[in-house]
Amino acid sequence: MKMAQLSTASGVPVATIKFYLREGLLPAGERTEPNQAAYDDEHVRRLRLIRAIVDVGGLSVASARRVIEALDSDLGLAETFEVAQATVSPAAEPAAPDDERLAQVDALLDGWHYLPTNPGRAAAARVIAAFEGSGQTDDRGWYSAYAAAALAAAEADLDEIATRADRDAQVETMVVGTVLGDALFAALRRVAQEHVTSQRYGSGE
Repeated sequence: MKMAQLSTASGVPVATIKFYLREGLLPAGERTEPNQAAYDDEHVRRLRLIRAIVDVGGLSVASARRVIEALDSDLGLAETFEVAQATVSPAAEPAAPDDERLAQVDALLDGWHYLPTNPGRAAAARVIAAFEGSGQTDDRGWYSAYAAAALAAAEADLDEIATRADRDAQVETMVVGTVLGDALFAALRRVAQEHVTSQRYGSGE
C-alpha cells in the first residue's frame, strides 16, 4: 500500500507517518520508485503501537524510540523488561531517597526478587517519604495492600505474556503492558475508589 493508504488504514495522518519515519520509530517501506515506497500490514501494526505508547502511555518520542529499539533488538525478555521499566520511569528525580526509606521499601517487599537499582524501589521510597511528610500514616497496612495489588498486576502481566506464541509477540506484549499497564491501573483505581466509597458511604444522592 502507498503512504496515503497506510494513513487511511492506521488512522495516522501522513505528516505524522513521515515524522515517525524520520525519527526512526517506523521502519522504511520497500522502495518501488525514486519517490515512492510500499507499506504493509506490519507498518499498520507498528503505527498503532507507536500511537498507543505515545498518545495513551504518554511517552515522549525519544522514550518511544528507546522502547521500539528494545522491541526490535534480540534482547531477552528480562533485559527488554528492564529497558521498558527504565524508559517509563522518570529520568530526573528531585532527590535520592534516604537509606531509611529504602530499607522501609525493602521490608515491605520482603521475599521479592529485584535489583537494588530497580527504578520502582527508589520511586516507592520517595512516595512513602511524601506520604509521611504530608502527615499520613500507614495504620492499617496501606502500603502492604498496595504491594499486594502490584504483585497481582505483575502476575497478570506475566500470565498474559506467557500466552504469546513467540519471542517477538511476548516482547511486544511486555512493552505495551509496561507502558499502558500503568495508565490502565490508575484509571481502574479511580473507578474502584468511587465504587468502594459508594458501598461504604452511599452514593450521596
